[in-house]
Amino acid sequence: MLLDFHSEIFSWIRGGLFVLFVYHFLIFFQNRSKLYLYYSLYLLALSIYFLQDIVSVNFKEIYLYLNFSIQFLAYAAYVEFARDLLDTRTHLLRWDKYFEIEIKVLLALAVIFVSIQFFFGYDFQIKAFTIVAPLLTVFTLISYYIIYTRIDDNSARYFIFGSLIYVVLANISFIEVFTGLEFFTDLGVQPMFFVYLGAILQCIIFSVILGFIIKRIEQKSKNAEVRLAVKLKEMEELKMTALQSQMNPHFLFNSLNSINNFVIKNEVEKASDYITKFSKLIRVILNSSSSTTSTLSDELGILALYVKLEQMRVTGGFNYIVNIDKNLNLDKIKVPPLFLQPFIENSIWHGIMKKKGEKTIELTVKKVQNNVLCTILDNGIGINKTKTITPLSERRKFFGASATENRIRILYKNKDVHIETKDISSGEKTGTLVSISFPIS
Repeated sequence: MLLDFHSEIFSWIRGGLFVLFVYHFLIFFQNRSKLYLYYSLYLLALSIYFLQDIVSVNFKEIYLYLNFSIQFLAYAAYVEFARDLLDTRTHLLRWDKYFEIEIKVLLALAVIFVSIQFFFGYDFQIKAFTIVAPLLTVFTLISYYIIYTRIDDNSARYFIFGSLIYVVLANISFIEVFTGLEFFTDLGVQPMFFVYLGAILQCIIFSVILGFIIKRIEQKSKNAEVRLAVKLKEMEELKMTALQSQMNPHFLFNSLNSINNFVIKNEVEKASDYITKFSKLIRVILNSSSSTTSTLSDELGILALYVKLEQMRVTGGFNYIVNIDKNLNLDKIKVPPLFLQPFIENSIWHGIMKKKGEKTIELTVKKVQNNVLCTILDNGIGINKTKTITPLSERRKFFGASATENRIRILYKNKDVHIETKDISSGEKTGTLVSISFPIS
């Protein structure tokens, strides 16, 4: 039974591998994950390799060229599958470079062995393989040790266990090179049976690992959806209060619309992350809204959180640079709550949003004599051009930021308070500079 490649056990293994290939290849087409692509290619290569035992005599000549090359291609797909499965690019950053080299070597060997068959014949291929195979085995075993010691995850352990089964059984078959075929046939078994057995056991274990990963992803998605539902409930509770706060209602509307877009696109993690940051921002604003003043340190923290939300909303994002004068004690400087936010909002939505290419906003806070000078510089289209393309109603509502200007002037009783908005566009360079100067105390 174990001597005939046409027997049921060999046929079942070949059929099982092919079914696994079709199944995982279809999964790849559904989610476009390279993990399933590499695994299905590995299974396909194994299936093609095992067909050599049952093909007609006319195809035997082809397998003289494919026998070893298809093994190298299968192993290359296996290594790529392992890199994705175990995320070695993150967990084994340095060792992953050796995996990249190994894949290139395997692809090169696949071509080289075809050339060896063409010029020197199959016996020379066998001799070359007896040199290459032990080297690959040693590197593989070292890799398993590195993975086992550095990746603390059950998937990694199952992966090593399944792989070792195949390596051990495949090397048992490899003994035929030294002992001859009769050693195995006298025992009533084909040497290739151990490769068959190792391959099907390995692939069953790998399929179980992939099943665990799918289950883990589904559970993670469910947890994210639960968190999202909780956050949305919190949003409803905060909504009415937030509308009465000092936050711009326009920003609130856009934020809720962004959350809705994330949900529609099924970007649950992004929606959850956005809601978490937004809820935190609203809470901070509500806590500060009961006071007429805030420290400049707290304001910069709130502003940083606000900018992070805007960076998530703006397509392609934008650079936000903050320069703080070390001579300033930010905890001692009092400012109106959210006094910089409207100016930053103008820079985003009336400046850089209308610009193509790299977008940058730079906030500088420094001491100039006895005053604090805050400058907001953006590389947007410029205030003059914005005025020509912005409807008058929107311009009055958002562009002047008059309410913030009045709060600063009232707080400092118009003493040494200067606010200036200037278009700095010149030639190809465009942008707007806002300067806000007020006393340190």
